[in-house]
Formats: sequence, C-alpha cells, structure tokens
Amino acid sequence: MAGVITASEPSWIAPFTGLSPRQFGKLATVLRHGGADAVRKGRPSSLPLEDRALLVAAYRRTNPTMRQLAPLFGVSKSAADRIIDHLGPMLALQPRKRFAKDTVLIVDGTLVPTRDHTIAERSKNYRYSTNHQVVIDAGTRLVVVVGRPLAGNRNDCKAWEESGAKAAVGKTTTIADGGFPGTGLVIPHRRERGQTELPDWKEEHDKSHKQVRARVEHVFARMKTWKILRDCRLKGDGVHHTMLGIARMHNLALAGQTDGQHGGPPCPRRRGDHLRDSL
Repeated sequence: MAGVITASEPSWIAPFTGLSPRQFGKLATVLRHGGADAVRKGRPSSLPLEDRALLVAAYRRTNPTMRQLAPLFGVSKSAADRIIDHLGPMLALQPRKRFAKDTVLIVDGTLVPTRDHTIAERSKNYRYSTNHQVVIDAGTRLVVVVGRPLAGNRNDCKAWEESGAKAAVGKTTTIADGGFPGTGLVIPHRRERGQTELPDWKEEHDKSHKQVRARVEHVFARMKTWKILRDCRLKGDGVHHTMLGIARMHNLALAGQTDGQHGGPPCPRRRGDHLRDSL
C-alpha cells in the first residue's frame, strides 16, 4: 500500500509538524543519534526514519485515529501504533539541569483532556484531564522542565512539588500566579485582612508580574496547536511522552524563529529583573 505523505516531499512537513524542513531535519538527526534507526529484531520497518518521525509528529499535530493516520503513510494500523510507541519516548525533551544565576523562570499548570481515567480526574474544565506543570525560561520562552502528569483535580501548589518540577528547578528564581501560595515562588501581592486596596508600589509590582508571567500562557497557546493536547487518547505514560515531545518541537520551532536575527527587542529577561529584584 503506497503512502500519500512522505518527508521526502518538503511541502508536507510544515502542515503536519509545525516545523520547517530544516527544523524537522534536526529532529530526525536527534532520533538517529539516539539509536532510533538501529537494526532491531523482527521485520524491519517499511518506512525510513524521516517518514516515521513525520508520522509521530503528524499524529500529535492533527490527532487523527490510527484508522485515519495509517493509510496516509501506507502502513497498517498496528504498524503506525508501534512506530508511535517506539519513537514517542525518544522525542522527549530532556529537562535542563543547570541554570545561570540570573535566570528567571516561570511556572504554571495546564490541563490536558485525557481519556485514560486511571491517571485523569474531572477538573475545572469539566473533563477528565491531567495536570502538567510546565516551566519556561522567562528570557527565551523555551520550555526547560515538564513535570510528570497528575490527576486534573490536583491543585497547582501541590502539583508543583509532587510532579517533580520543584526538584528540577532547585533554588532558581521562579515566578507563578496566585495559585501557588506557600510554595516560596514569586507570586502577586494579596490584600491583607481588612485592606480594601493595595498600596501603589504593590500595584506596580503586580503589573510587572502579570506582564512577565503572561509568557507562559503564550507558550501554552503555541503548544496546544498540536491538537493531541486537546484530547489525548493515549494510555499510561503516553500523555507524558507526548507533552515532553511537543515541548521539544515547540522549542525547535521557537529557536528557528530567532535564527539569524540581529537587533530586535531587548532581552525579555531584563524586563523581569525589576520584578525579581523588587519582590
């Protein structure tokens, strides 16, 4: 059975991956260096590595069923499923282990509707979901850490520690919204009991906080253009590997937007310095 979509035709890459052909080539190189193209027992795959990587990316980008996806690449449903199970974990983002002293991070939780009810719970979006703690670099907007998924009814202040995100970040300056009280993170000021409004200097701090923290919301919006994050049908660790893989593709796409640029706006991290120093 002949496939319709192939990585050998560059015009298919951007619509089905969200990456440019050059960025997709980097992704395939990472897979090859990770041993994805090594000879394994059993019948060899009928698809070259680039087409298998495209299949996984297309699945995450468009979220079709296996019955819809497999004919596009000329493979059976079971073969498409095996390719996703094999390559999915290999595309996972590796958390950053070291941070410069002046690094400012931003954390927030996002809900991913997940059909596996053994790991998901009803949450504030009224759907069975998983809670994912995502940490980005405030200066570059790159994802640096993604915690393990927890049930969607777990609040962010507990998920921050239980997901492993807190341990991965260490003592690096991290800002968050008001849903993280008592965590030691930089959160907005709150009115004290009997206080009708905040002092002007606190209002100014909160304004800066809101402007910087909005960057993580923008990251979520970009990541959820990979439609599998709107309705994940994978079981077990599938949603975790998917989130990590999309974080990696998001970083590739974002880094590609700044390649070759000179000048431009000031580094966002400098705008965060006022917030870090004053709160």
